Amino acid sequence: MNEVLLRSLTPSVLGILVRRGADFAAAEDAVQDALVEAVRVWPADPPRDPKGWLITVAWHRFLDATRADSARRRREDLVDEEPAPGPASAVDDTLRLYFLCAHPSLTPSSAVALTLRAVGGLTTRQIARAYLVPEATMAQRISRAKRTVSGVRFDRPGDVATVLRVLYLVFNEGYSGDVDLAAEAIRLTRQLAAAVDHPEAAGLLALMLLHHARRAARTAPDGSLVPLAEQDRGRWDTASIAGGVEILRAALARDRLGEFQAQAAIAALHADAPTAGETDWAQIVEWYDELARLTDNPVVRLNRAVAVGEADGPRAGLAALAELDASLPRHTAVAAYLHERDGDPATAARLYAEAARKAPDLAERDHLTRQAARLNTRRCR
Repeated sequence: MNEVLLRSLTPSVLGILVRRGADFAAAEDAVQDALVEAVRVWPADPPRDPKGWLITVAWHRFLDATRADSARRRREDLVDEEPAPGPASAVDDTLRLYFLCAHPSLTPSSAVALTLRAVGGLTTRQIARAYLVPEATMAQRISRAKRTVSGVRFDRPGDVATVLRVLYLVFNEGYSGDVDLAAEAIRLTRQLAAAVDHPEAAGLLALMLLHHARRAARTAPDGSLVPLAEQDRGRWDTASIAGGVEILRAALARDRLGEFQAQAAIAALHADAPTAGETDWAQIVEWYDELARLTDNPVVRLNRAVAVGEADGPRAGLAALAELDASLPRHTAVAAYLHERDGDPATAARLYAEAARKAPDLAERDHLTRQAARLNTRRCR
């Protein structure tokens, strides 16, 4: 069974059902039923036109469900006429589905989950594993999201910025689970960047490619995190870096700077340095200044404090950090790093241990715990 083919066809089939009059929730259920049937039937009897087969089966499932629901009998006039047979339409409704799944009435987590289910073609179980929640919890979240958007019409322009934000959140879900969510986000963003004239779409694609290029070097064989400065740069994907830089340059040349382009510029400076010691931290600080101006995001300012500490020394970094709310995620870990750089291992070890207790995931907690143990062991020698 070609799962990649099924996943690639899912958005188009769903979009066609919606254009024929099915509401989003009912159409999505029908498409999922058709995918299950495809998994059962195709290995022994593969269709000549996979997309047409899925459309026909999904449409019949939708009609059956509609007729079985007495509360929806008024819609039968709309759906009772079966479309004429023939090759499946080549119209791609994927972009419309991006905008629907990123509806502003949805929470970010629900929007991401709905995008992965409806557009990415992932199962509820796969999404639940990526979020580290029970499958039943994720099923309820997706059902609520579908009900929210079921009455949304396709006759209004979508918000590209919202779609980009959802895709960025998908990418940041990471690499755990049955499906590589980072690769899935890159696939979707590449399609969006090709379909819309928006420099931030290109900026986000460049950012994803540049970050993804370092993936192989981010973890040690035992699964532990490897900080950027300690990564084997020979393991970075030079083709992805080159592609990301080329896309970024074209976006910056349009002189319509946005936050994803600024983030991609920072990632490109890291990727361009042959060694950690040769990183152009002064220029990175300048890009963080631009990013802070664009977003006024406290996490951006936290990252800027690290860059200031590298460019102007740890005391300058600690001064920048002191201006920020200490409750920010990873604030304590940054403080620990800067105190270590400043020659205060006792304070750094205490802060690393404190940061480990606040870590959002096991890998980060283990990394910070090892950092604290390393400094404590050194002090005891």
